Amino acid sequence: MMDISGKTAIVTGAASGIGLGIATALAEAGANVVMADIQKDAVEQAAHGLSGTNKRVMPVRIDVTQEQSVLDALAEAERNFGKLHIACNNAGVPMHGTKLVDVPVSDWQFAIGVNVWGIIHGIRHFVPAILKHGEEGHIVNTASVAGFQNRRGTDQGPYSMTKYAALSLTEALELELEGTNIGVSVLCPGPSNTNIARGARNRPDHMGGPIVKANDEAVLAERLATTGLDPKKVGERVVDAIRTKTFYAFVSAVPADVIRARHRRIEEALNSPWVSHY
Repeated sequence: MMDISGKTAIVTGAASGIGLGIATALAEAGANVVMADIQKDAVEQAAHGLSGTNKRVMPVRIDVTQEQSVLDALAEAERNFGKLHIACNNAGVPMHGTKLVDVPVSDWQFAIGVNVWGIIHGIRHFVPAILKHGEEGHIVNTASVAGFQNRRGTDQGPYSMTKYAALSLTEALELELEGTNIGVSVLCPGPSNTNIARGARNRPDHMGGPIVKANDEAVLAERLATTGLDPKKVGERVVDAIRTKTFYAFVSAVPADVIRARHRRIEEALNSPWVSHY
């Protein structure tokens, strides 16, 4: 069991939603938490709310799509708390309600920039920072139940694609870190009561600047708020996954039948006369 107390964690997308839930749960478990988010004021406010409970938290601004911004946040974390032990590459944006042929290139770039490049930058820089001191550590990448299936009628292909990528990156990372004392988890939440629906409001200028998609956002936000799990619970799930070294960390409502049907279909396809096994 990994002892989280006294360890230093960085959480991206920590100003609200699941990121704030993770930061809160880690702080309550005794970690020093670097709360990193693109919304400077919001993350400072969130950190202030947490530090009022005598937690050691520090807000930093991060744009996970920009490598230098990730390096700067890491440098600040190490300057303040010494060593980094836990990294939660959690920042994410939605891309729901639009058919693949209708999604503008700028929206593809934004979704891939945050949901995929954000994790790549985190792996490239947070992992070596944890490895270099040799103490126990853990990486958590936030995917989604959307990383395992595409459900009919949701029109969330671009989002699912980025979450499949998050899942694959995390599976590869687990293999590469075998034999080290760094654990790896992929967080796969179902619907959570967060404001991810409004993610495009924080689109950085180099990706076209903020946009408000009132209708899509309203529909998605309503669905998440009415069916969604409290992000604090998702944070507790992350702490449990770190302690128990759980790789697939599902939480909230999961479309298990859809996932099983997909896997059965893959297994049946392996029995084709066109296929030999190795």
